Formats: sequence, C-alpha cells, structure tokens
Amino acid sequence: MTTRDRVLALLVVTVWGLNFVVIDWGLPGVPPLVFVTMRFVLVIVPAIFIVKRPVGRWRDIVLVGLLLSVGQFGLLYTSMAAGMPPGLASLVLQIQVAFTVLFAAVVLAERPGRRQVTGVGLGLLGLGIVALGRGGSVPLGALGLCVAAAACWAAGNIAVRRLPGVSGLSLTVWSGLVVPVPLLALALIVEGPSAVGYALTHLSLANVLSTAYTAGLASLFGYGVWNSLLGRHRAAEVAPYSLLVPVVGMTAALVVRGERPSVLALVGGALLVTGVAVTTLRRSAIPAGAAG
Repeated sequence: MTTRDRVLALLVVTVWGLNFVVIDWGLPGVPPLVFVTMRFVLVIVPAIFIVKRPVGRWRDIVLVGLLLSVGQFGLLYTSMAAGMPPGLASLVLQIQVAFTVLFAAVVLAERPGRRQVTGVGLGLLGLGIVALGRGGSVPLGALGLCVAAAACWAAGNIAVRRLPGVSGLSLTVWSGLVVPVPLLALALIVEGPSAVGYALTHLSLANVLSTAYTAGLASLFGYGVWNSLLGRHRAAEVAPYSLLVPVVGMTAALVVRGERPSVLALVGGALLVTGVAVTTLRRSAIPAGAAG
C-alpha cells in the first residue's frame, strides 16, 4: 500500500471508531429506532440518485438491508440507549467475526480451519470475560442487545456472499431503502406516535450533527473509501486496519466520556481482539470493516 492509502485506511478506521461516541452524543431526546431511521434517510437521499444500483436479485439486496442495517443498527442504537457504553460497544461488536465463521459453517457448510476455530474460541472466551467484567453500570440487557447486533452483522456478512463482486457503497445505499419504513413503523408501535412526533419536531443540534456524521462520514465516506482500498489492494493488506476501530472507540470514550473499563473488561477485550486477529488476518473472505 502507498503512504496515501495507509493514511486513508487510518482515516476511515478513525471515523468508524469515533462514530460510537458520536452516536452516544446524539441519542438523547430521540428514540433509538427513530435515530437509525434518520441516519438512513440521509444515507439514501441524495445518494440513491447518484450511486448505481448493485447487480443482483432484489430479494438478496433486501435481505442484506434487513440484517446489516435494520437488525444491526436497530439493535446497536437500542443497546446504547439502554446503557451500553460506546467504547465497550465498539469492542463487543467485533465478535461478529466469530459469529460469521460459525454461521458460514452452518449455512454454507464451510468447514473452519484450526486457526479459525482457535480464533473463534478466543473471541468467545473474551466476550464471556467482558460480560463478567462489565460492572454494575452496564445492564446485562444492553450487552445482550449489542451481542445480538453483532450476530445480525455476521448474518448480513453471509447474505452479502449471495452478491459477489458488489460494491460495498452501492449495497449500503440501495439496501438502505428497506430501513426507514419498518424501523419508523416499529418506533411508532414501541414509543407511540406522540413521542415520535415530538422527537422529530424538537431535534437538537446534537441530534442533527450526529446524524450527519453517521450518514455522511461513517456510512458514505467510510464504506466508499474502504471499498476503494479493497479494490486496489489485497484484502489481507486492508483488513488488519479494522482491528484499530475498537482501539479508537475505547480511547475516544475514555477522553470524551471518561469511560474506564474494568480490568476484566480489558482482559476480555484483549482476548476478543486477539481472536478476531487470529481469525481474519489470513482469511480475506470474511468481510472486514466496522459497524457503528
């Protein structure tokens, strides 16, 4: 990779790592499902008129949208609204790599190698230690929602395999078409029309800026640049940079929010990231990237 491309890769993982703190900053005052809806409205418009539709069956594109966007982000935002700290969220989501290997073995009959089995084992052990060391300030339900978000991300990775060679940016934009209506409908059921209407008519500057960041920088810029790097270099050269996302996320949470993970959470996090590294560094087929 050239120096320019290394800088671009670092810029993307920085944007993705900071994204968790930005989401946490913008959430107050807006129901989480409404907040996700706002994000994807900005992802879709006006990009839908500029970005070419990905080649593939509509049902596959819809499935990717339901898993990677509706499921992953709906659960992630709800998890954070329920008390999941942004730094810890950026770390726990990385367990999606282990889930991807497990789902690929079950759904695609892809037999994992010894290295992958070791990585998955380390990742799951690390996640268990993180759960034990979460401390009283992190509700177990919020942690469970975050793990479920990682599982949706992993299932989405398997769904993406049905669309080989598709640009990640075009897939992000066009699969995002399925996000606003079901999430807004669910928000109306869960929160009630009056709460949703009040939130949308009383948006704060933080709500607006956070939405602009997550849509413009994290989704469109992040995936656009990341996939251009994957198009110019081997995945094995690009993928390791994604391991820096939780490092940036936890550092930003410490600086901005004073989020100090427990010793057990740090030990578990180190094992989790090690497991992700062992699983991915020699296997480019597993999509590399970061949610948030």
